[in-house]
Amino acid sequence: MQINFTKMHGIGNDFVVIDAINQSIDLSMEQVRFIANRHFGVGCDQLLLVEPPTLEGAEFRYRIYNADGGEVSQCGNGARCFARFVTDRGMTTSTTIPVETQAGMIYLEIEDDGQVSVDMGIPSFDPEDLPFIANESDADDTEYHQLMVNGEKYAIGAVSVGNPHAVLLVDSVAEAPVEELGAAIENHERFPERVNVGFMEIMDRSHIRLRVFERGAGETMACGTGACAAVAVGIHNSLLDETVHAELTGGDLTIRWSGHGEPLLMTGPAQTVFEGQITL
Repeated sequence: MQINFTKMHGIGNDFVVIDAINQSIDLSMEQVRFIANRHFGVGCDQLLLVEPPTLEGAEFRYRIYNADGGEVSQCGNGARCFARFVTDRGMTTSTTIPVETQAGMIYLEIEDDGQVSVDMGIPSFDPEDLPFIANESDADDTEYHQLMVNGEKYAIGAVSVGNPHAVLLVDSVAEAPVEELGAAIENHERFPERVNVGFMEIMDRSHIRLRVFERGAGETMACGTGACAAVAVGIHNSLLDETVHAELTGGDLTIRWSGHGEPLLMTGPAQTVFEGQITL
């Protein structure tokens, strides 16, 4: 089977994007892992499929696979790449694109400067939505949960932005033990479906630095949903203003959230790297 693909990235978070509308695609987990492998395949953090919609009102269906072959519900940087992919190829003439995802409908807007804004939906702090096994004694609606990891207690914010995130405040992202602690929290027993782990350094009320250990991918250069989750946790705990500049390893995003019951908005770039064909 020969597959045409496009390699893209959103501030260093890289993707293999495949048009599954104009070519027949049926990938196994092993084939996804092969494509994602940086030594034997193309190499990517996630693989994105562009499919026909199944929901009324959607122009496309957007499916996301992590490098380990597992399907996930949401990816913010991927959503921006998705929008540029279908726009640049003339698959849509819309400037606001309704897209079906596993987590529900999202709306992608092409800005005049070429950047993409994504309505990421309303974040949820309900542990059942992650899912997360919460202890009644360790948190209330505005506090962090206490999590024991490797014999140490850590305070985390737990939030779903279409996929699950645990967010830790750190004094310095440069010195944060992202690999060791990220892996331990990702697979913690209180997260039955695993979790993405963000390490947030607050510079001021409108500026954060962030590193993210992604579920099924490890640390990536950028994570759009991770930036949304970190800002949501910061605003939820009255640490950040409504508009926040998020500085990640691969580049910068702007996150806006006006509070509970309102959607998160993320704006940032998306770029095509090259086109190719792979034989499976």
